[in-house]
Amino acid sequence: MIERYTRPEMGRLWTDEHKFATWLKVELAVCEVLAAAGHIPPKDWAVIQRKAAFDVERIHEIEAEVRHDVIAFLTAVAEQVGPAARHIHKGLTSSDVVDTALSLNLVAAMDLLLAGVKKVRAAAAIQARKHALTPMIGRSHGIHAEPTTFGLKMALMVDEFDRVAERLRSARETIRVGKLSGAVGTHAHFEARFERAVCRKLDLVPAAISTQILQRDRHAELVGALALAGASVERWAQEFRHLQRTEVGEVEESFGRAQKGSSAMPHKKNPIVAEQLCGLARVLRGHAVAALENVALWHERDISHSSVERIILPDATILLDYMLARLAALVRGLKVNAARMRENLDLTRGLIYSQQVLLLLVEKGMTREEAYRRVQGHALQALRKGRPLLELLTDDPEVTGLATPEELAACFDLEPHLRDVRRTFRALGLKLP
Repeated sequence: MIERYTRPEMGRLWTDEHKFATWLKVELAVCEVLAAAGHIPPKDWAVIQRKAAFDVERIHEIEAEVRHDVIAFLTAVAEQVGPAARHIHKGLTSSDVVDTALSLNLVAAMDLLLAGVKKVRAAAAIQARKHALTPMIGRSHGIHAEPTTFGLKMALMVDEFDRVAERLRSARETIRVGKLSGAVGTHAHFEARFERAVCRKLDLVPAAISTQILQRDRHAELVGALALAGASVERWAQEFRHLQRTEVGEVEESFGRAQKGSSAMPHKKNPIVAEQLCGLARVLRGHAVAALENVALWHERDISHSSVERIILPDATILLDYMLARLAALVRGLKVNAARMRENLDLTRGLIYSQQVLLLLVEKGMTREEAYRRVQGHALQALRKGRPLLELLTDDPEVTGLATPEELAACFDLEPHLRDVRRTFRALGLKLP
């Protein structure tokens, strides 16, 4: 099932093949800039362009001896290029290549995640338009409050994932930065003008200042944005879990013809996708903590962040990509039980219209305190006796002395709760049928 929802493009970003290819892309961009400035002879640059390549297994073989991945990479490339390879990596330190290449990878990953968010938003927008005027009970503290519509609920999801997209775009810009400033960031052996030129070629922004590395607050911001996106996924997965409970029964995950819900109870249809998403969001939050721990490094650099990032950056981006795909599929396939929503609206025999009665009595001249006390008293009695609230109100001479039966009956109307739907949808850019 994981393979079904995981896009190979995201996984390929984190393969050794792609990592080394991106390192080579950075090294070649550097060589091109240096060649244009006359620091690499044209003949040698032509050889580098023609022969620069690598073999992943050979890199691993060399690394087993030298215990340094960038040196192993450069050695493997030099074996392919020959003497002209002396110009490769000129004036650079390992992190110049590794961090700049990592930024390229993360930008590509964010583009894939933004595409995933777009699919979630589209799925939510379809349900919002379809059920714009499908009434249901709104709940606060898990208790019936006042009517809303399922379309408004899904429009809220659209709005939230618009913010998810904004945060991911912002994090993408924060990480769209390269650095080629040398061993401790002083440009002692690689001029800033060359750094700017290389970054332009790679569509990156040169860091205004760096040490031997790009500062890890950038990466922490990015992973934090991923974790917050995961929290939004969880927020809606949890919503759908609650709405699927037997005693609620207002929505239902799609359920395959041959699917089974329980090894012991044949009747079970469980919210397994929503539950899975809630669990996976916890993993993303853990990665955000690890990214924050990476910010405080020693002086101009240490290597404690590297081992952490080799785990959390591939895992967090792949995981969120999967979660977004699962959530989009869940929302697209969601079965909405409008009839059950209507039943639940009537479950409390009119208590959900208590505020409209309160406002009517205040308008008719009763003090707010007295109106609240009287309506609350009838509401609690309606709960105990199982009688409609309207009946109890019409039996109260203090109430009927101010409001006619017709005015009271008009309070038990859904229309006020539906009248703002179209304006809300327009504000969100959602068109109603």
